Amino acid sequence: MTSPQSPHTPPRQSALPAPLTTIDDTTDIVVVGGGGGGLPAALFSRWNGNDVILLEKADALGGTARKAAFWYWVPNNEPLRRAGLDDSEEDYLRYVARLSRPTMYDPASPSLGLPDDEYAALRAIYESASPAAELLAARGALPYRHVPDAVDYWSHLPEDRTPRGRVLIHEDAKDTMADGGTQSIRSMTEVAVRDGVDIRTRHRVQRLIRDDGRVVGVEASTADGHTVRLLARKAVIFATGGFSHDPELRRNYLSVPLFAGCAAPTNEGDFVPISTGAGAQLRNMNYAWMCPVSLEKSVNKSPNLIGSFCVAGDSTLFVNKYGQRTMNEKLPYNELAQEFFTWDAQKAEYPNLVMIQIWDERSHTHSADTEYGRLIPPPGADHSHVISADTLGDLAARIDERLRRYRGATGGVGLDTDFVPTLQSSIDRFNDFARGGVDEDFHRGEKPVQLMFNGAIGPGTSPNPTMHPIADQGPYYAALLTGGTLDTKGGPKTNTDAQVLDDRNDPIPGLYGVGNCVASPSAGSYWAGGATLGPIIAFAYRAANRASAEPVLESATASTSA
Repeated sequence: MTSPQSPHTPPRQSALPAPLTTIDDTTDIVVVGGGGGGLPAALFSRWNGNDVILLEKADALGGTARKAAFWYWVPNNEPLRRAGLDDSEEDYLRYVARLSRPTMYDPASPSLGLPDDEYAALRAIYESASPAAELLAARGALPYRHVPDAVDYWSHLPEDRTPRGRVLIHEDAKDTMADGGTQSIRSMTEVAVRDGVDIRTRHRVQRLIRDDGRVVGVEASTADGHTVRLLARKAVIFATGGFSHDPELRRNYLSVPLFAGCAAPTNEGDFVPISTGAGAQLRNMNYAWMCPVSLEKSVNKSPNLIGSFCVAGDSTLFVNKYGQRTMNEKLPYNELAQEFFTWDAQKAEYPNLVMIQIWDERSHTHSADTEYGRLIPPPGADHSHVISADTLGDLAARIDERLRRYRGATGGVGLDTDFVPTLQSSIDRFNDFARGGVDEDFHRGEKPVQLMFNGAIGPGTSPNPTMHPIADQGPYYAALLTGGTLDTKGGPKTNTDAQVLDDRNDPIPGLYGVGNCVASPSAGSYWAGGATLGPIIAFAYRAANRASAEPVLESATASTSA
């Protein structure tokens, strides 16, 4: 993948739509973006009998999905049905509606209290996620295995009648499932090439081409400075990801000061100006898929940054700059990240903006693992983010020294003068809870999902497998964490067929959007592992089917240059 500073990525230009004039190439459907939404959209479009050109801004396909585990959450999937398990639409809808709009949720309402369009979008996921997954598998693009024990993130809620078994993973993913993205992008790319999708990397789409109000193509810049104009006889489908790596969009739209996270570096929100220039209305711009991230890797723009989806270890805790433990470290990552942005109205600050993960030799030895963004590195792995010392006092001094490097990005965060005694008190209290098995402050280890994300732990038994007393003697270790984006989840409003809507809720003819570049029907919630990619695949399927039915542009060849 390429970074935004790479010479292979052309800079952003004006996104104002261009008229239909000279054309360099013509196809039925142009798909923009070659990741977890674009590849399925291109495949479904091709299998519907269309000529397809797929444009990708980076050097290679994959985007954020290549870095992900690529669990995909499919309600009422074929393995569930084959096992005779009932995952009814009614039950599914109660679960997702309860989480997506908790202040509006009304189980007695025909739409469960949701606006009709949001309710329809949730129904569309249920209707299409499984058929889409089965077609991808049948064609060899995304062969899967079922993960029957994967629990939904809110499996303890009474609305979740099917708390396990909605997750699918690539059949070639290893047992830990952490490499599912690599395998999924590989197999989808192989089949796209096999089946005749015209793939063009290092093409940054700058604007739409419109003719009499209809989107009829795109204008793109290549890495060597050329402009390419492509005509789409039927439609253009965008799947370009969110705006994680555009600081201005993050600053002006997100409701909290999230740091750039683990989305592909090319996720710069290109579809926001492109779509609004065509009259699209924006929705859900204040929300993101969130996860804790290494502060240092985020600020340093590490292209290989992976969000901390799983905080491994039992003898480990988080403290803020005051040395206070303020959160349940084993919460699902989207919820855990939100804890970093608690606002202290008296001090006018985010006291948890930078949290410090502290662990002892037990976790350093037995919980070391880099998968899922875990920050306790095994021997030979990158340990540049790790701070260590033999005593808590020396550890604090080194933490404060490390924090000074990043004060320009954190608003001057440094350790409080009473950090060490407060830290010791926090550890003592944590250790008491660990010995008793009950986290009386934050209830760590009380929900099934927290056990699923616990990671490897050391030998011996504990009344609470997520907690073990931190050692009385060093060495001790630490790493700096903040709240980041997996990716953003706002953009143009779309309908159930992924058509982009204007300010009157009418489809903009010829324009579609899929994935994190458009508004997510999940609103601020995160239903389960894979609840990003499962719905994205469902809407890619629906977009391709509707786009295939578009009337063919009559003047498709009239303006094509020789």
